[in-house]
Amino acid sequence: MMKAVLCTAFGPPEDLRIVDIPRPEAGPGEVVVEVGAAALNFFDTLIVAGKYQTRPPLPFSPGGELAGTVVAVGADVEGVAPGDRVMGHIGWGGARQFAAVPAARLIAIPQGLSDEVAAGLIIAYGTTLHAFKDRAALKAGETVAVLGASGGVGIAAIEIAKAMGARVIACASSEEKLAFCRAHGADDTLNYEKEDIKAGLKARTDGAGVDVVYDPVGGAHAEAALRATGWNGRFLVIGFAGGDIPRIALNLCLLKGNAIIGVNWGEFAFRDPAASRANNVQILEWVHGGKLKPHVDHVYALESTVEALGAIARREVKGKIVVAPNP
Repeated sequence: MMKAVLCTAFGPPEDLRIVDIPRPEAGPGEVVVEVGAAALNFFDTLIVAGKYQTRPPLPFSPGGELAGTVVAVGADVEGVAPGDRVMGHIGWGGARQFAAVPAARLIAIPQGLSDEVAAGLIIAYGTTLHAFKDRAALKAGETVAVLGASGGVGIAAIEIAKAMGARVIACASSEEKLAFCRAHGADDTLNYEKEDIKAGLKARTDGAGVDVVYDPVGGAHAEAALRATGWNGRFLVIGFAGGDIPRIALNLCLLKGNAIIGVNWGEFAFRDPAASRANNVQILEWVHGGKLKPHVDHVYALESTVEALGAIARREVKGKIVVAPNP
């Protein structure tokens, strides 16, 4: 038997329960991972409420990415053995002590990288590298504005944009959050609770506007940020952590030759696994080389998963948070 956080009916995180269920067995093409850490993301607050684009069959565990140690290997699995440390994106199901995972979704954890850090790399950093490299074709010397910059994907955006040679303007809602962004490499900052985004970004680019906007928040600030882009600017739609999906007037794109670009990393990883894996290799190389320094804000016990999801929903988290099912 093992302990698992289970969503048995769609609703608020407070409805989640810790239960004892049988340990999984490795089916064909699968391995069983003893979960050292499972990272939580904003979409976990939506998926347990039934408000995400994917609805897992009930019951299920939240936690879309994990890291841990292989304890069993199923038929038709090659290149993975018991004792290997692995990390990967699984969609859901990480908040439990053991998880059966398709081997193809896992990659080896480099020596020296903890489970807590490894668990939070795939989604935030994978989404961001895909956004900048594959969708926006970000070039060295361009300027990037990052909204919601102190969160998990925001910090990933600052660090990856810097690794690609861009100038970064971090936008967040408090001076404390902006100081955190500067510590992770932001060249400039903007407090959008105190300053107009359009005017502020224009001022910080000598009126030219930013080349790329990275927006995981949505809501009221999205259109102002789009208006702050320059000629041939690109607006990356990452998500809607603010809760509201903005309605954008398309003439804003026509006037400056701009592009609003959707970033669906999960579908990209499914449709082009080789390219996604190559991006993950690049991310791990940058981590090893010190260009990326992922920040784990807090490690929660499995029993505190509801508390962890609440912190995400209230946008209190700087960087990533994880749960440790096997302390």
